[in-house]
Amino acid sequence: MRVMPFSAQTLDFLFENRMHNSREWFKEHRAQFEELVQRPLVELSMALGETMLQIDPMLITEPKTGKTISRVYRDTRFSKDKMLYRANMWLIFMRDKKLYDGLPGFYVDISEHGLSYGCGYYKMSGQSLESYRDLILHRDPVFLKAKECLEQSEVFSLEGDLYKRSRFPDEPEEMQNWLNRKNVDAGCLSKDFPLIFSDRLAEKLKTEFLTLKPFYEFLCKVESHRPHLQAGE
Repeated sequence: MRVMPFSAQTLDFLFENRMHNSREWFKEHRAQFEELVQRPLVELSMALGETMLQIDPMLITEPKTGKTISRVYRDTRFSKDKMLYRANMWLIFMRDKKLYDGLPGFYVDISEHGLSYGCGYYKMSGQSLESYRDLILHRDPVFLKAKECLEQSEVFSLEGDLYKRSRFPDEPEEMQNWLNRKNVDAGCLSKDFPLIFSDRLAEKLKTEFLTLKPFYEFLCKVESHRPHLQAGE
């Protein structure tokens, strides 16, 4: 499947739409949004779907807004930023949030800054953090595979906010890098715009996401380990 690529016009539209900050302007330019932004996202989601299901058959891969595709409208109810529209758009592949709470997922985010992609949590719960640290402290084999996966990667690095002071000062430094995070993400920011604006992007993302499978499997174990940890097993 040949995927319609993003273009400089994709980023121009997102920027201009946000600056106008007008429902009327967006309505008048809806056709441009669908051609320059929505259609590439739909086609990229479709192109990645089979690979994502190879990683986890329970991932949602439906190429629709509210499923794998973000909304261009912002929810401003609880935000100081009252801009109506996003300056970025993204794809997310994760399990059904109605069945599972606080899940990790794979993401692709496009903005004027480039293309961010990887695997992690949007917001990690306190229970997930406790489970995550317990698996690391016990050197769980699934964690060790995830750690090896990122150490061997030339693309992804461990990300997420760090506490200012180490909570595990007696642990080796390489373990502290994992343990002292408030949130967890294996991510990459690409500014290779010739690639981002080409029909080679989908194949690149398929290859890179497959390399993150051990990391994703570790995050899935974090979630399945939570009930056992709470039960004191």
